[in-house]
Amino acid sequence: MDLRLDALCVDIDGARLVHELDIDVPSGKVVGLLGPNGSGKSTALRCVYRALRPSAGAVLLDGTDLAGLALRDSARSIAAMTQDSHAELDFTVEEIVALGRAPHLRDSQALGAEEHELCRWAMEQTEVGHLADRSVLTLSGGERQRVLIARALVQQPRVLVLDEPTNHLDIRHQVDLAALLRRLGVTVVVALHDLNLAAAACDALAVLSRGRLVATGTPHEVLTPELVHQVFGVQASIVRHPRTGATQLLYDLSPVEAVEGPGTDPDPAAVPEGSRP
Repeated sequence: MDLRLDALCVDIDGARLVHELDIDVPSGKVVGLLGPNGSGKSTALRCVYRALRPSAGAVLLDGTDLAGLALRDSARSIAAMTQDSHAELDFTVEEIVALGRAPHLRDSQALGAEEHELCRWAMEQTEVGHLADRSVLTLSGGERQRVLIARALVQQPRVLVLDEPTNHLDIRHQVDLAALLRRLGVTVVVALHDLNLAAAACDALAVLSRGRLVATGTPHEVLTPELVHQVFGVQASIVRHPRTGATQLLYDLSPVEAVEGPGTDPDPAAVPEGSRP
């Protein structure tokens, strides 16, 4: 299922937070949203999973405007794991994961055998199966994060929206999540702060600054020293992973004289021609 942000704008309290975003997420591909804090990544994603209504433009699924779909219908196609996802109820892990089936059930319909098997599969994918009978309130932050990802998988989405899914995850589970996204075969749009993880996990990247799209393309095209300096305010050297060939960044920890700090609007002349939107 193709996902497109079509000239998407979001205004909140009289301020425009997102300016005419045009981002394509082709069917079955993983596209990462990058940018400093406050760049508009989460705001844009909220429009995809319908927590916000665009002020202008549209979110399109296979060419159909989401605004014209019933919420239940869009929830059958789109699953989200958000930064503000909470599991504060004293439910077991298995019960929380099973909530992902809600858009597919009628009223208080019970889960069938196939759906219980789907829940077990999702918990295995995120390595929380051994926690199935534990109260979610007793889990660590990283364990809860993996439970919420399992809940999204159980929804059997055609589009998966993830907003900072690696928060609280240790390095092994970050790598495992990146590998899972690659093999799921669904359309994925994910906001990340870790540029190296984004380069390894994503087919394409879209870089935002102050609510505007400043670069889009493959990780190799987008992640240049010039763009990283202009958008994030740090100096970086670009290398290739010795085994996978993926673009990776080495950051310079010494002080730098940066005229423009994180989150400023990059000078278009400093952004490589091939990576401009």
